[in-house]
Amino acid sequence: MKLNKSEPPKKMSECSKQLMAINDALDMLRGKWKIQIIGALIFGKKRFKELQREVDGITAKMLSKELRELEMNELVLRTVHNTIPVTVEYELTEYGTTLEKLIDDLYDWGTKHRKRIIRKAG
Repeated sequence: MKLNKSEPPKKMSECSKQLMAINDALDMLRGKWKIQIIGALIFGKKRFKELQREVDGITAKMLSKELRELEMNELVLRTVHNTIPVTVEYELTEYGTTLEKLIDDLYDWGTKHRKRIIRKAG
């Protein structure tokens, strides 16, 4: 279901109900790092240090916290391999891959926005 823009809600309560889904999504993805982590995992499995290198500026403590929350929300799968030393990999779950279109749309919008801002500044 999508927001019906051709027929706006007749009552405030209808509008609130429609916006509830947006708020739910934002609550799950809120913060500086989650979308970047998901974006990095779209390209496949990554180990913790690989993710930390790709998500510029994130601390190990914050990455660990964000990965736990993403795992709790069933967006990321953590796999521990019984190697010496132990290897841990992270990947998007099937449910997590449903965010790929959203990430692609954010990338496209962000690219256009950056060009627009640069053009205005120049």
